[in-house]
Amino acid sequence: MARYPSGFIADLKMQADIVRVIQEVVPLRKAGNSYKGLCPFHSEKTPSFHVHPDKGFFYCFGCSTGGDVLKFIELYEKLSFPEAVKALAQRVGVQLPETEDPERDRTAEAEREALVKVHELAAEYFREQLAAASGAGARAYLEQRGIAPETTGSLGLGCTPPRRDGLTRHLLDAGQPLELLRKSGLISETDGRPPIDRFRQRLIIPICRETGSVIAFGGRALGGDQQVKYINSPETALYTKGRTLYGLHLAKRAIRQRGFAILVEGYFDLAQALQAGIAPVVATCGTAMTERQAKLLRRFCTKVLLSFDPDTAGAGASARSGELLITAGFQVNVVRLPDGQDPDTAIRQHGAAYYVDRLKRSMPYLDYVLERAAASRDLTRESQRTGFVNEMRAIAARIPDVVARDQFADRIAHRAGATEAVVRDAIRQEIAGRRPEPSGEAPQGTAAHDPQESEKGLIWAVMHQTEAARQVLLQLEPGHFQGLRTASILEVAHNLAEVPAASLAETMLERLTEEETALVGAIAAMEVAPAGVEDCGDELRRRRYRRELSEVQEEIDRRQREGASGEIGDALLAHKLDLQRRLDALIRPDGPASLAAEEPDGPAFR
Repeated sequence: MARYPSGFIADLKMQADIVRVIQEVVPLRKAGNSYKGLCPFHSEKTPSFHVHPDKGFFYCFGCSTGGDVLKFIELYEKLSFPEAVKALAQRVGVQLPETEDPERDRTAEAEREALVKVHELAAEYFREQLAAASGAGARAYLEQRGIAPETTGSLGLGCTPPRRDGLTRHLLDAGQPLELLRKSGLISETDGRPPIDRFRQRLIIPICRETGSVIAFGGRALGGDQQVKYINSPETALYTKGRTLYGLHLAKRAIRQRGFAILVEGYFDLAQALQAGIAPVVATCGTAMTERQAKLLRRFCTKVLLSFDPDTAGAGASARSGELLITAGFQVNVVRLPDGQDPDTAIRQHGAAYYVDRLKRSMPYLDYVLERAAASRDLTRESQRTGFVNEMRAIAARIPDVVARDQFADRIAHRAGATEAVVRDAIRQEIAGRRPEPSGEAPQGTAAHDPQESEKGLIWAVMHQTEAARQVLLQLEPGHFQGLRTASILEVAHNLAEVPAASLAETMLERLTEEETALVGAIAAMEVAPAGVEDCGDELRRRRYRRELSEVQEEIDRRQREGASGEIGDALLAHKLDLQRRLDALIRPDGPASLAAEEPDGPAFR
């Protein structure tokens, strides 16, 4: 039986649209952020089969069958795993590896395991060198940068000795083959000379995959005649820079618990944030976000705070990364620091509370790009306004959520002094020219905050944090649940909010259908809350205001198209302004709502 490299399988599943694959044989309809239909694996009359495109899996609450896209093909078409891989590769137009020879596959996998072992040996060697007498210079440098020994240990930092081939000799003496060292990227060879260490006279930063295994290293120059401040391992069978987020193995739990990630550029930005107790932080290590990194991060959260350097390069990286993340369905904010400061220097000079305050005051990405684009133009001139609208409509066309896209169009129109209808039409033309959407098909992107997570978070709280859930439910109205996949469950919980906390969950379950009870059970079985309960309440309010804003705007547009602009009426316009004020109050007072709710030293940053 053929075996496929794990990296190939992961890439194949990322390129496959699980909804499209399953829809070929199972009729599905959109339900919130998921799709549902009748289960193909057992007989049922009420749909209990759910497909979650964001997370790449399906699950049936009736027969408990679930898995990823390959598991679906295996079960439905009754194929072996290698046959399912072939079938999926043919569907998405991906070429299989050159050989399916089991022996060769085993050899490749064994080589990857051997490379992991080499990197672990190297990491241990670098740590030992930092603790040795020869590591005094590196320790002094870390002290100068304000990095405490505890943080050094958490990050596994090390250093290289003055010797040019110290690591090379160490690994060879440990029985590691020279050819394997070449493939690891840890040694350099030129003009037939003996091999030497790639990293020399440098502070060493291990780079890990999200599971914690060391797969590469970064090296910071510590003096001498080295001209390049930072160097990284080359790409290998283990390491691809554009698929790796530095620090994710340390941050993933905090990111999942809080529902957001703080994205920084450099190693020391992350080190200072981690040391300050700001846990949900990862780094791109000097590059803009890639699509692969976005997909990796999407497994853990739906919100990102971009905290890059405020210089020109950092601003450009924020713009590029933000656009990619918006396209991927994230809610994105941009953290603004004074010129000359990055997260590292901001924390060292002003303390953690100062930086946390900047996080709370972060600007929504779409406002950020509007401000940047407007500041670089004279919008009193027609040509400048046209250029502004053209630039902004290209960004707007990438926003997957229709309501958020329309709201951004309104802000573009306001800045440019144009009518909202004209700007919306320009955006629709941009979308049509870039990626036409099939008629009648609902967009598959997520809203700024993943509504499924907010629904699940509130249901989870009813089962585990009942009193807190009661307080949130008492502040909501039935209209806040309209259009939600879990509306029937949340309406029952809302109607029972006056019931004592001790009996609320049990009473709610008694009034639910079998399918609804199974869904609540699956949510309650999660080890951690999908989202904070207060954040869930705020998000349900935001959804309602966005929905009603869209409805009001559609009515205004309709009257304008029919030539009745003078008959729009003060009441309709006043209603729109009132809804916008309510929405702004939930979004902007101190940046993201989940940040504003926390004290600087609170649990959001631990």
